[in-house]
Amino acid sequence: MKHHTEHKSFSKADEVRSFPSGKAEILKIGGAEVGRLVFQPGWRWSKHVQPIAGTKSCEAPHFQYHVSGKLAILMDDGREIIAGPGDVTSLPSGHDAWVVGDEPVVVVDWYGASQYAKKA
Repeated sequence: MKHHTEHKSFSKADEVRSFPSGKAEILKIGGAEVGRLVFQPGWRWSKHVQPIAGTKSCEAPHFQYHVSGKLAILMDDGREIIAGPGDVTSLPSGHDAWVVGDEPVVVVDWYGASQYAKKA
C-alpha cells in the first residue's frame, strides 16, 4: 500500500456517534480510523453506551492517549486504573469506564474507535 499525504481535523469528522453524555468522532485517514472520544462528567459506559452496544461490558479494545480529564477503567478481571492527561492506555476487550470528577474526558483512540458505540 502506498502511503499518501492526508490532513484531516476532528472538527470535520467523517462520522460522529452521539450517545448520552458523550460522543465518538471518527476520522478515516491513512487507511485506518482514529477516534476522539469525549465524555462529560457523570458519563459511565455501563449506563450510557451499554444499551447501544448490547454487551455485558465494553468489547472494543482500545489504544488511547488521554488528553484531558480523568477516566476510571475497571477490567472484567477486577483490575482498576485511573488514567489522566498525558497517559497512554492499552485495553483489551472486557471493561467498564467512567468519568472521575467534574472535567470532561477527551481521549484519542487509535485502535477501538472504529467499533465504539455502534449498535450491536
